[in-house]
Amino acid sequence: MDWIEATLLGFVQGLTEFLPVSSSGHLVMAERLLGVHTEGVLFEVIVHVGTLVAVLCFYRHRVLALVRGTLSGGQDAWRYVGKLGLTVLPGAVAAFTARDFLESLFDRPAVTGFALLATGVILWTTRRTLGAATRDEPRWIDALVIGCAQVLAIVPGISRSGTTVACALALGVAPLAAAEFSFLMSLPAIAGAALLQIPDAQAVGGDGRATLLVGGAMAAVSGLGALWLFVRVLQQRTFHQFAWYTWAAGAVFLAWLWRAGAGP
Repeated sequence: MDWIEATLLGFVQGLTEFLPVSSSGHLVMAERLLGVHTEGVLFEVIVHVGTLVAVLCFYRHRVLALVRGTLSGGQDAWRYVGKLGLTVLPGAVAAFTARDFLESLFDRPAVTGFALLATGVILWTTRRTLGAATRDEPRWIDALVIGCAQVLAIVPGISRSGTTVACALALGVAPLAAAEFSFLMSLPAIAGAALLQIPDAQAVGGDGRATLLVGGAMAAVSGLGALWLFVRVLQQRTFHQFAWYTWAAGAVFLAWLWRAGAGP
């Protein structure tokens, strides 16, 4: 993979990470259609770190308020951070018990196509839940359930933002509060995944590291634009309409795989 391909894949990652269309699924499709081979899950983690930077920039005021609140012993800040931390537990269990299986899904492109179809169904459910969601933040049990929903998004083609926001809306969390919680809860999850990949990163040569950094930087830039668009979509209450795109993308990709003779 050269730097041009890394730039393109990083752009795809950043653009699709915060829109409810599955960034990992789009990476699998882009790699398959372009015929490129990335550094495996390592590239996936590096571009996710780029989107982590985008979250920190977009929600910088909220992040700084939480940091100040926790340092000063603020009860509200500690409660919110605790809920964010709780969402990590289901993913940690999945990572340590089924890591090889979950990573193998990235080598089975048909999984991505079917998962995109499932994402569309998840998004379509928000037609009814979005208008009735009014809670300012999730309850403790809600945070755990949303964390479980995040585990589903390990499967390429299942949107992390779409699944967690849809879950939060179903639990009664207001749209913008659901988006904020979803994106902030990605910070510890992405940081943890990056730590697990440190040994693999150290094994990559100098040119390979530069390519990975290019992909991560592009993901950060395009991610900022996607965050802004995501918030606008929530405000306009048209979130569920992304289902049409994921259904179309999944169906077209499966059809392409079938014509190309690719197995599951």
